[in-house]
Amino acid sequence: MSVARRPCSERALTLAIRTAMLSSILAAGSATVWAADPKQPEQQDTVSTEGLTLDTTNVNASYNGATALPEVLAGGQVARGARLGMMGNKDVMDTPFSVTSYTAKTLADLQTVTVADALERDPSVRSTGQTGGIVDSFFIRGFAIGEGNLGELAYDGVYGVAPNYRVFTEYAERVEVLKGPGALMYGISPNSGVGGVINIVPKRPLDEDLTRFTGTYASDSQVGGHLDVSRRFGSENQFGIRFNGSTQGGDTAIDNQQRALDIGAIALDYKGERLRLNLDYISQKESFDAASRPFTIAPGVKVPSAPNGRTNLPQDWGWSDTKEQSALLGGEYDLNDNLTVFAHAGGGRSDVKRMSDQVPRILNDAGDTSNIPGYYKFNVDRSTADVGMRALFATDPVTHTTTLMATRYQDELSRGINNGTEIRSNIYHPVDVPKQYINSPKVLRISESELSGVALTDTLGFLDDRIQLTLGVRRQDIESRNYSASGSVSSRYDDSATTPLAGVVVKPWEDVSLYYNYVEGLSKGDIAPGTAANSGETFAPYKSKQHEIGVKYEHGTFMTTLALFQIEKPSGEIGAGNVFSVQAEQRNRGVELSMFGEVAPGTRLMGGVTLLDGELTDSATAANRGNKPVGVPDVQANLWAEWDTPWVEGFTLTGGAIYTDSQYVNQANTQELPSWTRIDAGARYATKIEGRPTTFRATVQNVFDREYWSGVASYGAFSPGYPRTLQLSATVDF
Repeated sequence: MSVARRPCSERALTLAIRTAMLSSILAAGSATVWAADPKQPEQQDTVSTEGLTLDTTNVNASYNGATALPEVLAGGQVARGARLGMMGNKDVMDTPFSVTSYTAKTLADLQTVTVADALERDPSVRSTGQTGGIVDSFFIRGFAIGEGNLGELAYDGVYGVAPNYRVFTEYAERVEVLKGPGALMYGISPNSGVGGVINIVPKRPLDEDLTRFTGTYASDSQVGGHLDVSRRFGSENQFGIRFNGSTQGGDTAIDNQQRALDIGAIALDYKGERLRLNLDYISQKESFDAASRPFTIAPGVKVPSAPNGRTNLPQDWGWSDTKEQSALLGGEYDLNDNLTVFAHAGGGRSDVKRMSDQVPRILNDAGDTSNIPGYYKFNVDRSTADVGMRALFATDPVTHTTTLMATRYQDELSRGINNGTEIRSNIYHPVDVPKQYINSPKVLRISESELSGVALTDTLGFLDDRIQLTLGVRRQDIESRNYSASGSVSSRYDDSATTPLAGVVVKPWEDVSLYYNYVEGLSKGDIAPGTAANSGETFAPYKSKQHEIGVKYEHGTFMTTLALFQIEKPSGEIGAGNVFSVQAEQRNRGVELSMFGEVAPGTRLMGGVTLLDGELTDSATAANRGNKPVGVPDVQANLWAEWDTPWVEGFTLTGGAIYTDSQYVNQANTQELPSWTRIDAGARYATKIEGRPTTFRATVQNVFDREYWSGVASYGAFSPGYPRTLQLSATVDF
């Protein structure tokens, strides 16, 4: 057995430096001998190093292991690699999946506020949250992600830390999207999403000092500031600290709506010869007056035309306060150059209070609505821990990268609701009604979940890694309990499942990578509801199955990926005899084309197109079989372009389009949202003012103020899209 060397190990680096120095000394000494006068033989027996001067040796190296931040692709919009959960960071060309990692530069240039803003430019992703609302949610490859009260975004590769309701980009170094089920790499997601995984890579201390301030403005009068500071300390700069803090406030572009946001994020790290540690802490508070809510629609009613995005149905006496706190401690230790142990421990808490509409129901084609406001309180506590080891070795002629990992996640949801009296209004002409006084509800424990598992993966490399085979398996245990108002357990669920992974990468040429994967997603099994004849019966976890084949092509500064996939996801429904059983299935087939990078000097493109063929292949309702699933359009297309103008140095024009095809609101396919296109445009100017790098940015979202319904959640709720909104910012490095 031979041993594969670990890239850029600090111990190996130190040894290499010492060897290089010794070689230089010996070479210089040898030169002294041969340069001696041959008439003085005594000099030939003496090596003198007096007065020896070595050239300056500069060594630039950094840790390049599985958790190191991947390099950026030309143009700076996306990274060359991304995280695959427990498998760590991998280069895109060595990954048997479709994955995209958006950089901090892209997040800043697009003037994003939340992760939902960042992912609007991804052709595989659609946001189903509300403009001016308190929750972000997504569809990836036509399957819901992030709906409900348990967030499904990963943070530094683990669940349970990212804020539940909205994740802001001020503290994000990268926003990564893995397309397709990620149960093996990340474990089962808290809300059972299978369409993909969104991972937040946190901003960590940099090697160079940074002091950066960004001032922001958004219509109508949202004004804010963001401070980003990074420093390193210690005799060898082994200690680091980075702080990101921001505040925003004022009127939004939506009528009668005000918003205030405060964020503080601190990242600490330690980089030793073998040990690396990091600690992240996030605290954020977002408050709304008259927060937006999504709509549902009465059966048999045609979906009316969307109102202008500025129109706000909720009463101006409604309000919302969301507080989030999260922390994560992580570390890894090199037992030797080829074996590393690692661990994480952390969690978060979400506290939500709001006096607002529930989900207003549209009653007729004229847009009349019925709604009952309520006083809501939600508390969500989450904790997570994992431990694992990663080994690099070789069994000639095959190299191995093997990871073994154990994980445990827990959450507890508490909730209280007191309702008011019905309000009648209209989506085009909202009606103001007197303020309702609703008592604060008592918060009761609703549910608890424990998700634990053990996973093993191995990537085998053949022919200098031109062929890579990844195999893996995870054993996942799922336990959950629901509680009645009296505090007793009303239903219990305890089951387990095993999910495999098989992926292969073949690189026939340096710039081409062919790949295939078979991977399974995992969702919590259902408990038959109280309305069913078999109330309380538990069902095994649902396994979703994905087959995907694709090709990646890197042409100098430009990269493109073409993928074909199929995902099959079962679910439970009440059928004949009022019996709940697993008899429904959704199958999404699709083709994805994505592209990133610099297509010509000074010209960059980012975007692509996704063609989806969604079908309800089975259903308890015979008439629905063969229909389209809720919220799955046939076409999703995005394009964002940047052009560095030749006539003014540092001046860049930006712009792009987002297109979403029509979508059904119900499984019967009798209610439909029309297709829509949104055009955005902007510019930025990078210069120096008194020697300080400064960047000015301007963006107009929805240039033509198009009125449209933006998307449908899996439960049939939909929302108006963005109104025309102006965003301005100025960034200065001190």
